[in-house]
Amino acid sequence: MKIIFIGDIVGKSASDFVIKKIPELKEKYSSDLIIANGENAAGGYGLTKKIAISLLESGIDAITLGNHAWDQKEMISFIEECPKIIRALNYPAGAPGKGYYEFKLEDGRRFLLVQVLLRLFMNNFLDDPFHSTDIYLKSEKLGSTCQGILIDMHGEATSEKNAFGHFFDGKVSAILGTHTHIPTADAKILSGGTAYQTDVGMTGDYDSVIGMDKQNPIHSFTKGFRSEGRFIPATGEIKICGSYIEIDDKTGFSRKIHPFQIY
Repeated sequence: MKIIFIGDIVGKSASDFVIKKIPELKEKYSSDLIIANGENAAGGYGLTKKIAISLLESGIDAITLGNHAWDQKEMISFIEECPKIIRALNYPAGAPGKGYYEFKLEDGRRFLLVQVLLRLFMNNFLDDPFHSTDIYLKSEKLGSTCQGILIDMHGEATSEKNAFGHFFDGKVSAILGTHTHIPTADAKILSGGTAYQTDVGMTGDYDSVIGMDKQNPIHSFTKGFRSEGRFIPATGEIKICGSYIEIDDKTGFSRKIHPFQIY
C-alpha cells in the first residue's frame, strides 16, 4: 500500500496550491491514498466546510485536524456529517466526530487512519494519548484485521513524540508528526517495523514564522504583545511538505518512508 501524507496546510494560498498539485503527487507516487492535515487551512485557524469539501473533491481522501479543530464553529456540526474529517482520538467522551477513519479499498484492503493529540506544552484538556491509543489498537492487528494503520501524532515536544513512536513501534504501520510546522530530519523505520518522523513539516510559505506573516509574531516576541489580533498566513511561495510511505500488505509494516517537498 502506498500512502501520501501532507503536512499542516496553512491558509488559503496553501490550500489552493495543494489542490493544484494533487494530480502531480498522485502520478509521481502512484498512491493508494492521500491524507492531509488541514487544521490551519482556514486562515491559520481551523477548517471550514467549504475548504474541506474543496480539498476532498481535489483527491485528498481524508483530512486530520489538531488543537485548532474547533476554531471554526461550523466544524463542530460538519465533522458529524463528514467522517473523512477526523479529530484527535483522545478528546474527552462526547466530543463531536471521531478520532479514526476506516478505508476499504476496492481490492478489499482495509486501512485505518488515526489521530492523537499529545499533551506536553499543548494546553488542552485531553485524555492520556498513550492509553487512548493503546485501547483503540487492542481490537486491531496488522496483517490480520487490517493491512495498515497510520497515526497522525499532533504534538509540540520532540521528547513526547519520540516516546510515543517507540511505545507503538510494531503496532502500527506509520507514526507521522504534525503541529510544529518544521520538518525534522529523522524519518526512519523503527526496529519494530513502524515508519516514523517527528514532524513532516507544513504546507505553506516558509519565508515566515511557522507559516504566518513574520511581522506580528516578531513584534509579539520582542515587545511582549501583538501589534494586531490574530496572526495572518504568509502568502509568498508555497511549499508542500509531507512524507510518502510504502507498506507491506502482508505484514502491515512499512518498507519505505520518503519525506518530500513540492514547490
